[in-house]
Amino acid sequence: MKLSYKLFAGFLLISLLFTAVAIVNIRLSDAVFENTVWLSQSQIVIRNSASLQRNIIDMETGLRGFLLNGNETFLQPYVQAKNQLPSLFQQTKNFMSDLPGQEEKINEIIHLQNRWQKVYAEPLIDMVRTDVGKVDDTFHLRLDSLVMGEKALMDTIRTAFSEFNGYEYQVRTERRDRLNASIINTKQLSTILTILSVMLGLSWAYYITRLISGRIIKMVTLAEQVSQGDYKTQIIDNSRDELSQLSHSLNRMSATIGETFTELDRKNKELDQFAYVVSHDLKAPLRGIEVVSRWVEEDMGTQLPPKVQEYLMMMRIRVHRMENLINGILALARIGRTNQIEEEVDVNMLLSEIVDMLTPPPGFNIEVQNNMPILHTTRIQLQQVFSNLINNAIKYHDKSEGLVKVSCQEMDNFYEFSVSDNGPGIDPDYHERIFVIFQTLQERDAVESTGVGLTIVKKIVEWQGGSIGVISQLGQGATFTFTWPKK
Repeated sequence: MKLSYKLFAGFLLISLLFTAVAIVNIRLSDAVFENTVWLSQSQIVIRNSASLQRNIIDMETGLRGFLLNGNETFLQPYVQAKNQLPSLFQQTKNFMSDLPGQEEKINEIIHLQNRWQKVYAEPLIDMVRTDVGKVDDTFHLRLDSLVMGEKALMDTIRTAFSEFNGYEYQVRTERRDRLNASIINTKQLSTILTILSVMLGLSWAYYITRLISGRIIKMVTLAEQVSQGDYKTQIIDNSRDELSQLSHSLNRMSATIGETFTELDRKNKELDQFAYVVSHDLKAPLRGIEVVSRWVEEDMGTQLPPKVQEYLMMMRIRVHRMENLINGILALARIGRTNQIEEEVDVNMLLSEIVDMLTPPPGFNIEVQNNMPILHTTRIQLQQVFSNLINNAIKYHDKSEGLVKVSCQEMDNFYEFSVSDNGPGIDPDYHERIFVIFQTLQERDAVESTGVGLTIVKKIVEWQGGSIGVISQLGQGATFTFTWPKK
């Protein structure tokens, strides 16, 4: 089975489980929301019930005050409550759709209140407002009868409200219990399903991680062994998925690298042998030419014309240049291909030895910074770099007197060395050209040069992991700066 299919199956399973968790939570949340809404409505019903009772009591109180003294002012609470009761009753009935029993009770209360108002309250008010018959016994008997009936009916209304509120509180308690139970169920089921989802996700992730990481470790091990020169290592992978293809590719790469390095080693050995033969076969005739030129001078003695002497001298100079060129090409070819011993190098002492070896002509002053570092590096390569740069500063100087300064600046991971002179300078257009092999800025007959020195310097510095550059303008001297790792 392909690895991508396994990953997809795992993600699909986890996604389905989380979808199920979401659906269950939504349904449980709906139940919680429904019970919460009902409780909110129940609070409104209880509040409206209290308002209704207050308004009915206000009507009763206003009526009785009016009956006692006949003052219309006492009827104001009666009238206000009478106007508010219909909207309060209707608003309360709007929340009774889920409870038919409560709706019947509120309808009964409405009926009782209307009966109280029409049968007792309104007639009593009319009787008090009418002066006729106040002293009549029949009037008093009828008044007492209506008052007694009004009191009895008001007690019935109070009882109905008590039953209505009691039933509402009972149902409200049941709904609150259901709400609490639904909240607890929601928490429990959500927790259980979430834990199961997390455990399944972690288990699948662990399985996939073990499946992938173990094989990746094999690939990393192969890469490390290849980097250490062991090209015969192979990965055994019998799975038939994408990583198997990568493993087979790495095996082919390792085998190809091994074959390539074997061939490269063979070619290098052939190149070394070729270089040795070429240098030996080229140097031998060059030495023969130099010897013959000297024999001619010795045999001819004073009979040798001056022009011929000049030609013979020019011949020997060019023979030496050819030898230096051959040596330079061989040195360039060997950089990085021969094992060099690393040792502690005191740069101040190294530069002192280089200056003594170069023997600057009179009038040249070479200043070296005192606090040069001590490096653990290849001594001969650092010596070649400084020797070439200082020698070039002396060789190409256009005055009989000159100044060469060698300085150093410490960076985080390397040292930055600078070799500056006050010579003729270099046109910026030629800053890259001077590091190309056989490229010189002056005729070789004017200044003895093979055109290999700076190429060797650049290759050595870059082989060490550093870089080199030049800052110069015509007539303003030159500063060669290179970096050298701290190791």
